[in-house]
Amino acid sequence: MQNSMRHADARSGLTHGHQEPHYRERLGPSLWILVAAALVAPMAALVISPIDRTIALVVGAAVGVVLIALMIAAAPVVEVRDGELRAGRAHIDVEFLGMPQVHLGDDARHARGAGLDPRSWHLIRGGIDGLVVIPVTDADDPTTAWVISSRTPDRLSAAVRRAQITRSTPRT
Repeated sequence: MQNSMRHADARSGLTHGHQEPHYRERLGPSLWILVAAALVAPMAALVISPIDRTIALVVGAAVGVVLIALMIAAAPVVEVRDGELRAGRAHIDVEFLGMPQVHLGDDARHARGAGLDPRSWHLIRGGIDGLVVIPVTDADDPTTAWVISSRTPDRLSAAVRRAQITRSTPRT
């Protein structure tokens, strides 16, 4: 009985009164950036190699692993949960956001470049093509929009819309 209740809670998105994230994505570094970071390992080994080759190999491997682990752990998270959009350390209630706009390909390059409003809040990552621009509707907020990189911009846009609809629907 408890096991089936747990599965029913998981399907409905609830676990013990806490709503699961509608959307969660870690904007980790691209494969090429990780490969470039891994090249630090042989460089560190070369610096230590005049002292002892065995120690140099261990230090080189440790430096490579630690650097890659730090890059992955420090990657920002984009999340829509409990009526709030979180992007890295910043967060905003979805009721203050307008209709999300998804940009891909050349459209995304333009939105990240010449079309980028300097008054908007940005979480842009190289190597991630998709982009979601969400206008801020709060008249008291000097920020005009949130511009967020995403590998799945359609899902992020849908999650924001779903949170907005859920937030505006009266509860019975």
